[in-house]
Amino acid sequence: MTALLRYHSALFFRSQRWLAPLLLYAAVVAVGVRPGDPVAGSLGIAAAALVPVSAWAVRICLTQEPAAARAVTAAAGGRTRAHLAALLTGAGWPVLAGAAAVGAVTATGDRAAIGGPAALLAGLLATTACGLTGGAVGALASRPFVAAPGWSVAVLLLGSLLALVTTGSPAKHAVTALVAADGGVLPPWAACAGAVLLAAVTAAVSGRAAARLE
Repeated sequence: MTALLRYHSALFFRSQRWLAPLLLYAAVVAVGVRPGDPVAGSLGIAAAALVPVSAWAVRICLTQEPAAARAVTAAAGGRTRAHLAALLTGAGWPVLAGAAAVGAVTATGDRAAIGGPAALLAGLLATTACGLTGGAVGALASRPFVAAPGWSVAVLLLGSLLALVTTGSPAKHAVTALVAADGGVLPPWAACAGAVLLAAVTAAVSGRAAARLE
């Protein structure tokens, strides 16, 4: 699996297709977060912006290989393992970018209502929840479920929106816990656990579908 992760990461960065989602994330954080703003709300914005970015990155990783190269990778490492490695690559790098944003927001935000360590923990948990939820959206909006590029993008955008507004969504729960915080904020452990479960189920279903349908 390590070799497959390195392979997909190399494809992801060499193609420079990562620039668009990263620039989108940086722009949203730069516009929505200002130094001196209450840190909890700023962390909520930074986490929410990660949902479409992670979905986009997952879609990139699932579609970046030509069909012939994908067949070779599947033969070498197994179709299911290769698919799961692409999912992990697409969701993992945005979560790392989100963690860096959490550090910057925590350092520059107003921490009068919540201490730095508590803010950092809550931000990292919310970022993980949103990144994994977005990754699940990206998996469902890409092959083998949605092959046409136009429909794939439409499903990705709609799914990202629903992930942020639907009751019961781990991303919505995590963002609401931060944005609506009045005074101290409890770390969104439940939202993070729910996102891990959602991502695991989606990855299993997507991997099996890829092995059977492709």
